[in-house]
Amino acid sequence: MTRSKVNLTYISKDSARRVTLRKRESGLMKKAEEITTLCGIDACAIIFRPNDLEPNVWPSQLEAQRVISRFRNLSPLEQNRKMVDQESFARQRLEAMNEKVSKLGKENQHKQLTQVMYQCLSGGGFEHLAVDDLNNLSVLLISFLLLLLVCYDVMLVLDFAAI
Repeated sequence: MTRSKVNLTYISKDSARRVTLRKRESGLMKKAEEITTLCGIDACAIIFRPNDLEPNVWPSQLEAQRVISRFRNLSPLEQNRKMVDQESFARQRLEAMNEKVSKLGKENQHKQLTQVMYQCLSGGGFEHLAVDDLNNLSVLLISFLLLLLVCYDVMLVLDFAAI
C-alpha cells in the first residue's frame, strides 16, 4: 500500500499536532543515527518543543556541543559553502528547469523538422512552410548531409584499409 501525499499545512487540532510532532521527531532522530552510521559523519539534532524547558538532543548534549563547536571553528566561508536558503534553492531549481525546458524545446523542434523534411521528401511540398521553418529545415538538411559525408568518408577509409 502506498502512502498518500501529506498536506503540509499547520495542524490546528492540538492532540493531532502533538502526535505528529512525536512521530516525526523520533523519525528525524532515527534518520540522524542512520546517516552517521552509514556515512561515518558527525551529526546532531536539536528539537525545541513548545512547552518543554529542555530541548530533545541527539545523540547527547555533550556530543551535540562538540559537533556545533567543530562547525563554529570553521571559517565563515567553509560554514556557508554548502548552505542554501530558500530563495537561492528556488533560483537553482528554476534555472535547472529552464535549461531542461530549453533542451526539450530544441529536441521537439528537431523532431518536428525531421517529420516535415520526410513529408516534403515524400511529395508533400514546401508551400505550407513559413520562412523560419524553411531556414530551420535547411540547417537540419545541412547537418544530415554533413553526417552522410562523414559516414561516406569513414566507409572510404575502411575500404582503403581493407586493401
